[in-house]
Amino acid sequence: MEEERRWIQEVLAGNKQAYAHIINKYKNQLYATILRMTKHPQDAQDLVQEAFIKVYQQLGKYDETGKFSSWIYRVAINHCMDEFRKKRYKVKQVEINEGHILHSNHPEVIFLKKEKSRQLERLLSSLPQEERMIILLRYVNELSYSDISELIDVPLSTVRNKLHRAKKKMRDAINREGGDFHELSNDR
Repeated sequence: MEEERRWIQEVLAGNKQAYAHIINKYKNQLYATILRMTKHPQDAQDLVQEAFIKVYQQLGKYDETGKFSSWIYRVAINHCMDEFRKKRYKVKQVEINEGHILHSNHPEVIFLKKEKSRQLERLLSSLPQEERMIILLRYVNELSYSDISELIDVPLSTVRNKLHRAKKKMRDAINREGGDFHELSNDR
């Protein structure tokens, strides 16, 4: 946290090289989040680069009383949402990187994990953009409800309602297909 503050101060003082530290710290997390939103690697890469330009341009507006990670996510997510609205962005399918989800060499386990992952990806893609984003921010980025609320600038109750609605849609779809995923159980 203190290191981030130092980098921010250096960038604001004109040291553009200090911005490389901020980019290196957040680029992979932002890329993963945006890739799950867009489902297209090149679009995600472009949006991350554009988001970092926005962050750089708006760095002077960062209020140090808040978490920098929440602020940088908010700038990036807002930029993505603006682009989605402008282009009426269509979600594109991307192959699942099976290397990240497999932890067993047994063929049956591999097959089941691939199928489960494909089903979850398909169900996620079928959700409205805002619900999908909230699911990803909560379960992939492990943000709190209040962080998500602050990040996407909606009331906390709206985040809870949209998350509940999205999980219910996914659970209902899984049940219709005869599946059973305990990952979609209620938060505690």
